[in-house]
Amino acid sequence: MSASFSFSRRDLLRTAAPVATAAMFAPSAFAWQSKSKILNTLKIGMVKIDGASLEERFRVVKEVGFDGIEMNSPGMDVAETKAAIKATGLVVDGTVCAGHWGIRHTSPDAATRAKALENLKIALRDTKAVGGDTVLLVVGKGEDGPEQEIWERSVENISKAVPLAEELNMKIAIENVWNQFLYDHDGDSNQSADKFVKYVDEFNSPAVGMQFDIGNHWKYGNTGDWIRTLGKRIVKLDSKGFSRANNRFTKIGEGDIDWKDVRAALTEIGFEGWCAAEVGGGGKERLAEVLANMKRTLG
Repeated sequence: MSASFSFSRRDLLRTAAPVATAAMFAPSAFAWQSKSKILNTLKIGMVKIDGASLEERFRVVKEVGFDGIEMNSPGMDVAETKAAIKATGLVVDGTVCAGHWGIRHTSPDAATRAKALENLKIALRDTKAVGGDTVLLVVGKGEDGPEQEIWERSVENISKAVPLAEELNMKIAIENVWNQFLYDHDGDSNQSADKFVKYVDEFNSPAVGMQFDIGNHWKYGNTGDWIRTLGKRIVKLDSKGFSRANNRFTKIGEGDIDWKDVRAALTEIGFEGWCAAEVGGGGKERLAEVLANMKRTLG
């Protein structure tokens, strides 16, 4: 793949797509000679402007200089969102699957899992309707049972949405979060991403990848190494800082994450595409600060 890029809008929405086979998921065997393209987006909940309509919020985000925005679904008004896109030119690159913390694919309750599946399918259709191509998903929580049990339960349930995702050319983007699953929540900072690799690969579909949160697991492992291990499974990024010294999340670029190594790792795996801010939001001035922090850390 060339180190120079020319992006159409369709290309931008597809650049981070995973591939179907485990061999192709591996990082590139050679070092790229230039940085890969990063597009900056943010969560709709970060745009805090009293009394503003969705169109007005989109306009502010566009004026600040973000390339896109992530919505929430179910619950998104598709017609209103389409109108805001048309009026402002701001891209909706994806959504977050609403309610996934409380209505979980790992739940031992069959009715709850059925509702989780319904929510995921709605999110896939809604996101496609507004031009996005990823649905961020938290698959569940470790408290729902032994790891192998909830692993099998969640894979079985989410797999029922994979044919729809493939049909729509959408990606189910599993996020690495503090949910006591696929890592040791009480463990040290030398953990690897190996379990995440095995979990994603079990779906055996290009429609399932990861929305890798750069800050979420710095407490538990080296972020750059996790990126290299996950490789092409990463279809999108979330961005926040974290301080091991203070055991807390921080603004992007603050804390003690090795951002230079993160950027190098992303270039090594050939990642190019969307990075979503997931930090405290605010009005235009605060959002401009967030964007400046993103560009300073990842370019």
